[in-house]
Amino acid sequence: MTRLGALEAIVARKRAEVEALRPRAAELWAAAGAAPPVRPLEDALRGGRIVAEMKRRSPSGGSLRAELDCAAVARAYADAGAAALSVLTDGPSFGGSLDDLVAAREAVTLPVLRKDFVVDPLQVAQARAAGADAVLLIVAVLGPVGVDECLEAAARCGIAALVEAHEAEEVAIAVAAGALLVGINNRDLRSLTTDLGTFARLRPLVPDDRVCIAESGVATAADAARLVVEGADAVLCGEALMRAGEPGGRCAEFVAAARAAAAERASR
Repeated sequence: MTRLGALEAIVARKRAEVEALRPRAAELWAAAGAAPPVRPLEDALRGGRIVAEMKRRSPSGGSLRAELDCAAVARAYADAGAAALSVLTDGPSFGGSLDDLVAAREAVTLPVLRKDFVVDPLQVAQARAAGADAVLLIVAVLGPVGVDECLEAAARCGIAALVEAHEAEEVAIAVAAGALLVGINNRDLRSLTTDLGTFARLRPLVPDDRVCIAESGVATAADAARLVVEGADAVLCGEALMRAGEPGGRCAEFVAAARAAAAERASR
């Protein structure tokens, strides 16, 4: 298995997708500049908030919600008190598309994160052109140079960037790059194994002036509360919401638990 492990095939596919986009580079950058005003994400993610995700399937979880109505779920999440939305736009592995992001964003006023495997700054422009308010940048995929380049692209587009890490070295790269939003992923994307304890181990490495988001492995409202108590400013929840009969109702449970945990933490 290579250094990227399970990510290897996805990254190779993404690089091919980017090369297919190259002839449209000027068009995409122009469209990014003409996109609707950005909805600020950083200010929305403090105080034990929930970023609610939508996806049809995943490599680790299999089929989650094949008949996903992104607009309807976005409205349910907003009504439940989610602070922001995360939309998977990868097709082959997650069943998503940029059309899903457009549909979700048009349905609500919340900021929307494009969650995908970014390997090149051009994908940042593509995200902004579709209306994304933020993009996910994975340190394991990009490396230090790629993170810097994509953060520069995000700044050029005026959107936020959630820089994701799973190991101490990756957290250091995210912090050194100046990432304002640092995600700690409890799932090792190389092996697809999940350990909810990863967040608590790595949280001390993220300065308090950054927004720290806990990601993956959040199966219950109690898990969300635990992560907030351990120092998460926000928690990104996906599979548990997508598997629920009523994603909005389950999201409301997570929102209430996270807020209560944030109040508990503040009172200490």
